[in-house]
Amino acid sequence: MDVRIVVFPETKVAAIEHFGSPDLEHETAKKLIAWKIERRLLDPLRYRSYGVHYTDPYRTPPSQHHVDFCLSVDADVGPNAFSLIDKVIPPSRCTLARDVGSRYNNKAAIHLYKTWLPHSGEEPGDFPMFFHYVNVGPNLREEDMVTDVYLPLK
Repeated sequence: MDVRIVVFPETKVAAIEHFGSPDLEHETAKKLIAWKIERRLLDPLRYRSYGVHYTDPYRTPPSQHHVDFCLSVDADVGPNAFSLIDKVIPPSRCTLARDVGSRYNNKAAIHLYKTWLPHSGEEPGDFPMFFHYVNVGPNLREEDMVTDVYLPLK
């Protein structure tokens, strides 16, 4: 797997926080999607979709699971009916690996933590691993999903 070290720029995002079972993440993400459509923030190059994963859904009890679903934005979120808030993905030096396929089995994330990191001489940074969902949409087949995985480093 191709792993690069990159500098990720500070990125302002509209975020919706998901706490609880990973099985219910899609219900939370649908609120972000509805907000995005309502505001016509549909250009995927300008408004990028992210997931900030504070916990590992395979090792964390469902009641303690936490992920933020985000959309990069230019302006403040403002009052809204979807519970979105302003957040920032901080600038950081990160590893970057691309995964192609189902987002339920992200091979790049597993590779970064289990294979690359232990042999790299690097240490994880203070911000959690986050995913850039390069392509999104209702008609996207699982095998065509592209996700860039960022692991912040110290």
